[in-house]
Amino acid sequence: MESQPVSADNAGNKAEPGQRLQTRADVVAIGLSVGCLLHCLALPLALALLPTLPMGWLSDEQFHRWLLVAILPTSVVALFMGCRRHQHFSVIAIGMVGLIVLVLAAIFGHDVLGEIGEKAVTSVGAVIIAASHILNQRYCRQSACHC
Repeated sequence: MESQPVSADNAGNKAEPGQRLQTRADVVAIGLSVGCLLHCLALPLALALLPTLPMGWLSDEQFHRWLLVAILPTSVVALFMGCRRHQHFSVIAIGMVGLIVLVLAAIFGHDVLGEIGEKAVTSVGAVIIAASHILNQRYCRQSACHC
């Protein structure tokens, strides 16, 4: 009977398939959060400097919704998988605060806070989410779970 292939992490510890999924989901969620932050901060500059490029789709509200659709499940899966192993549930609370901030910014931001306020609140949410995933990875590396 053959056993499942197991990969090793950077420290040489063996990681199970679920642990690899959680680590990859954390990395994807961090990337999405950073992408969201860069989008909010860089889009006005890019639009001002490159008026001939067709970049209007990046400022479309539909783009924000699709980004949120990608961030929500990725973050929830990664945070819950990591917390199930390392038992630091404050990571979930931090991540949920960031997700709630992003959702509220997407729903009410432009109408209530204006364009600049929406970008500021969205940026804060993205930073909070990225921080929660960085903490999740750090706790996984420090714990015996080696996720």
